[in-house]
Amino acid sequence: MSKRLLILEDGTIFEGEAIGANLDVTGELVFSTGMTGYQESITDQSYNGQILTFTYPIIGNYGVNRDDYESIHPTCKAIVVHEAARRPSNWRMQMSLDEFLKAKNIPGISGIDTRAITKIVREHGTMKAALVQAKDEVEHQMSQLKATVLPTNQVETSSTTTAYPSPNTGRKVVVVDFGLKHSILRELSKRQCNITVVPYNTTSDEILDMNPDGVMLTNGPGDPTDVPEAIEMIRGIQGKIPIFGICLGHQLFSLANGATTYKMKFGHRGFNHAVREIATGRVDFTSQNHGYAVDGENLPEDLMITHVEINDNSVEGVRHRRFPAFSVQFHPDAAPGPHDASYLFDDFMDLMDTFKVEA
Repeated sequence: MSKRLLILEDGTIFEGEAIGANLDVTGELVFSTGMTGYQESITDQSYNGQILTFTYPIIGNYGVNRDDYESIHPTCKAIVVHEAARRPSNWRMQMSLDEFLKAKNIPGISGIDTRAITKIVREHGTMKAALVQAKDEVEHQMSQLKATVLPTNQVETSSTTTAYPSPNTGRKVVVVDFGLKHSILRELSKRQCNITVVPYNTTSDEILDMNPDGVMLTNGPGDPTDVPEAIEMIRGIQGKIPIFGICLGHQLFSLANGATTYKMKFGHRGFNHAVREIATGRVDFTSQNHGYAVDGENLPEDLMITHVEINDNSVEGVRHRRFPAFSVQFHPDAAPGPHDASYLFDDFMDLMDTFKVEA
């Protein structure tokens, strides 16, 4: 295998073996603590533009299959692993991780001390990084990295550009795609929802004209303040249609109601995050993938906090006091991850039914 370098913005350089596509890339370096689910993570649009480091020591041991995609065209920049499995084996496997990365034009690097990377990111926060060929001039690559301005249009490049249906016979749900995971559609389809997926910049009037029973605000990448059109759309529909927001959708819903958000030092990315529901004391282990959070110190009166993260006490869920609307920071669809919080989709069904009776 050819050699490849991982260059961090703070000047740290790691040398490893090249896997995946043969190209140089720059992105935001983040890490995920998940032990499995690498295919779902790589195809999760929330990693748009990011270099994804897996903390688990071996990745790729069960290959890649046709069932576990969370999007068809992944948009992460690259992956970093300690060891890439050389002989994957699973009855569902279609191809190896290396073959998959080559097919999707995603470079990677193996043979890296991912624990060291994780410690750096935890101490200094997420930062820019580059994957380059070992033969490249390091000083030039470092200056290029420091001069690079990372894009802020991740939602635009993750969202569908045209509306499309996922027909069924039940409740009519409009899903606003900010970078959705297929698992959200799976959970809604399990409940017979008649789904229409729409682009991130769909207006409130366009959604109201569809006369849905409810609106789902999906996960997605980047800074929620970079999507002002979505904030205006939410203000135009809340109170008129039940709303359920997940991850970026949660942040946008909160911003639409006067809350503020902030960039976390290194974010929450993994499948073992313990979250407490304040009303009941119930603790769920959750799947999470976000670098921004809602500020709980200055929450507007219209929103009440429903869930908090046990480790750092960050806001993990809110509910509107007057309108039929709620949101959570974690992924109740949990692909990959524990299914503790999947009941929230049932709560959304109940919210739509109650609103229809009372309307």
